[in-house]
Amino acid sequence: MTTVEIDDVVAAQARIAGVVHRTPVMTSSTLDRELGAQVFVKCENLQKVGAFKARGACNAVFALDDAAARRGVVTHSSGNHAAALAWAAGKRGVPCAVVMPDSAPAVKVEAVRGYGAEIVFCKQHEREATCARVQQERGATLVHPFEDPLVIAGQGTAALELLEDVPDLDAIVVPVGGGGLCAGTAVVARARRAQADVIGAEPLAVDDAARSLATGVRQPRVEAPQTFADGLLTPLGAPNFALLQRHRVRIVTVDEDAIVAASWFFLQRMKLVVEPSGATVLAALRAIGAEVAGRRVGLIVSGGNTDFAWMRPR
Repeated sequence: MTTVEIDDVVAAQARIAGVVHRTPVMTSSTLDRELGAQVFVKCENLQKVGAFKARGACNAVFALDDAAARRGVVTHSSGNHAAALAWAAGKRGVPCAVVMPDSAPAVKVEAVRGYGAEIVFCKQHEREATCARVQQERGATLVHPFEDPLVIAGQGTAALELLEDVPDLDAIVVPVGGGGLCAGTAVVARARRAQADVIGAEPLAVDDAARSLATGVRQPRVEAPQTFADGLLTPLGAPNFALLQRHRVRIVTVDEDAIVAASWFFLQRMKLVVEPSGATVLAALRAIGAEVAGRRVGLIVSGGNTDFAWMRPR
């Protein structure tokens, strides 16, 4: 599988059914009044391991043949994908090693350990090299956090469920970091609701996706960015960029104040714990509020794993 099509997402949905949650879609009359729109929130913060990443990791692990499964899996991740792969490997009973930056939030490190994976720490910029070394030493299968087609297809199942529950959406807003969820969502939207806008929400401090789509050339990552959205620090992947271009995804960038305000809204008004990476979707929707009046908009909230460092006084 060199790219991802709707049939791959449908196959992923069948493969992971009963293993991951079918997460609820929630609404807020307060938010609807604020925007003059109908907003539907797909709560992947209530997914297994607290993030949509369970979908892609589970699809990749359960697609392995028995021989590959015995050799185990390896990945590099700042947190949510790490926990997701550790959990999925545990569900199938295969070894799992995770390369994590030594700056990863403690809550995410503890989650990975709790799911039984072995953690190999390194500096942020050494993640890929360290992962390649571990993979070679063990003969394990690399399950890339966002460039693996099986992972992208698995992530797309969140949008597939959303459109099954709310089929007449005018737009879907989804966070974009490495681009796995955004690419999978775009594949589903174009196949099942072609007229819907697909909008990627990205922190202004980590704007490589916005720059990439604006220039038509995949841009380098931002070095040493300062953002609460730690799950979106990864650079946009090559196959993901191609899918975002192909399916006409638009990127909206949002600043830190808007992200924090969105996290507070979810907590105070909807009683949902949403990590800043996931809250970017609401921040982006507010940024284009004038455009969405009278429309039906889906937000895919990507996760709820947070150490609450963003909870500064307001």
